[in-house]
Amino acid sequence: MTQFLAKAALATLIAASSLMGSLSAASAAEGPVVNVQWRDDGRWDGPRHHRPPPREGCSPWFAQEKASRMGLRRARVVDVNRRVVVVAGFDRGGRDRVVFANVRGCPVIRR
Repeated sequence: MTQFLAKAALATLIAASSLMGSLSAASAAEGPVVNVQWRDDGRWDGPRHHRPPPREGCSPWFAQEKASRMGLRRARVVDVNRRVVVVAGFDRGGRDRVVFANVRGCPVIRR
């Protein structure tokens, strides 16, 4: 009885080893294998072309252009501080000035 169990175990061992050998040979014959690595660290690179940040205040050149479009001739910036941008020039009646708020969009405070 022990000889029978020993022969059965030996037969099972040979069958298993031959099966493993055939599986490794079959997997090598499948062709190239492509490994894909995925990284998700929670950040997004976004598009490669970024827009410049929006203007925070009223730039002097923008206030001067806006005053010229409003009809002020020979417009020039005469004063800039943290609250206002003052542009002076000439109107139909003579000298004139326009005061813009120093925020985005340069809204007119007084003319």
